[in-house]
Amino acid sequence: MRFVFGKLNTILMVIAIIVTVIGYLIMGTGDNTISPILLVIAYAILFPAAIITGADKSTSEETIIPKKRK
Repeated sequence: MRFVFGKLNTILMVIAIIVTVIGYLIMGTGDNTISPILLVIAYAILFPAAIITGADKSTSEETIIPKKRK
């Protein structure tokens, strides 16, 4: 089995997790201005970017539909 995500995907995912945790920690302190902004950035921008970036179409198609061997 091969890990599909590359280095860029992993870095973006870690950044998204850190921003999410910071957003929830700030929300716990009672600040209702910056925490929703951080959470929207994490959930709407960073997590999708971490999943989408660096997708190699040739390898992803092979994992979904294996080639027929003769």
